[in-house]
Amino acid sequence: MNDGKIEEQELEKEQEKISFWAQIKEDFCVPRNNDPALDNSLELFFKYPGVWAIIKHRIANKLYYKGWKKLSRVINGISSFLTKTDIHPACTIGRRVFIDHAIGVVIGATAIVEDDVLIYQGVTLGGVSLDKGKRHPTIKSNVVIGSGAKILGNITVGSNSKIGANSVVVTDVPENSTAVGVPARIIKKDNKRDKMAHNELPDINKEMFKYLIERIANLECSIKKEENCTLEEKNEILEKEYNEFIETLSSNKKE
Repeated sequence: MNDGKIEEQELEKEQEKISFWAQIKEDFCVPRNNDPALDNSLELFFKYPGVWAIIKHRIANKLYYKGWKKLSRVINGISSFLTKTDIHPACTIGRRVFIDHAIGVVIGATAIVEDDVLIYQGVTLGGVSLDKGKRHPTIKSNVVIGSGAKILGNITVGSNSKIGANSVVVTDVPENSTAVGVPARIIKKDNKRDKMAHNELPDINKEMFKYLIERIANLECSIKKEENCTLEEKNEILEKEYNEFIETLSSNKKE
């Protein structure tokens, strides 16, 4: 709880370096850097609900911490109706955060989203308990969260990391990492900063099935060729290679 408060206070101090209206202006400029489909400024008023969701959140957030909690919830309700997102007025959102397509995004009350984070549609930053303290995730700067991903609980996603589409993250993700799957596993660590490189996110389930199919084929082939080799011996070899594969995944996660 204390750690969450400290992080929130540090981010609020950082945001105070620019004025409220300067921040709003900055929010309007963010799509130009994150969406090549934007042709002109007029489109911002009709095609980018994520921009409006962020702006309305900033207004609601300011009112919430000024003591106007009911009014902030009214603004939040109107924003949810118009943008199809649900961002709690109490959560902390940094600068240049972009919610692309926006529909279905849910961000809980104690969530902290730092600067330059890219969030796609259907993402949930949710809680796993009814505690009054910090119960939602902290997303560090320059993170990309793929569509449909769920990040749950008081965990931290490190800077420059990527969360694959439809992944369910329930443990901390180190910085400069890629996490995919249900539950999400850390399958790659690098220093690449390309937010749009979704094609480089590996499918861990596909890799697992590919491995199993290949091992079964090898086992069948070996049994046919080597009559003197028993099935038990082949199983031992397969089990050893499978354990090495699992250890590799575990070591990546620990790193």
